[in-house]
Amino acid sequence: MGKKKKKSGTTRGPAGQIPGKDNFQRMNFLYQAAHTVMSSNPQNVQLARYYTSTLKRMAKNCVLRLDPNVKRSMCKRCHSLLIPGVTATVRIRTKREKHVVVTCLECRMVSRYLARKDYQLWTELPTSLLSYRQPGTDTGKNNGPVTATGTNDSASASSTVGGNADQQKQSCKYERLLLHP
Repeated sequence: MGKKKKKSGTTRGPAGQIPGKDNFQRMNFLYQAAHTVMSSNPQNVQLARYYTSTLKRMAKNCVLRLDPNVKRSMCKRCHSLLIPGVTATVRIRTKREKHVVVTCLECRMVSRYLARKDYQLWTELPTSLLSYRQPGTDTGKNNGPVTATGTNDSASASSTVGGNADQQKQSCKYERLLLHP
């Protein structure tokens, strides 16, 4: 008949790598390139817009979630990078509830965001953490949360992983992948 397919119990790739890490790194590069272009020459909006539209298209095609802070720094209509005073105006309004109004100067798109004291984004909730269990034995490496920069954070790993020390060594938790400018 045909070959039997292997059954894998994990969603991780070979050697415990994070799936889609190269896509996150590319999106991180595009976001940083858009910021660099805008900081070096504020009149070159078209190139920064191209980078951000490519970033959004890549996230959509690869089915990856962008951090809300990154989403809020890009216009939903024209894909330009929203920099206060350069490509956007930012106002705080207290009508009904206190909220921040961001207006894109290119296409006049208005975005409103709540500004409550107790308001939390989905990335700040403890349920946004993904837990994975590493197959095999512990290699003695730090198994803390991995961010898009590739660094481990053992302090937050000990606070987020429940159970005894053996479970902490065997399980690997990583926070959502962030795109830092």
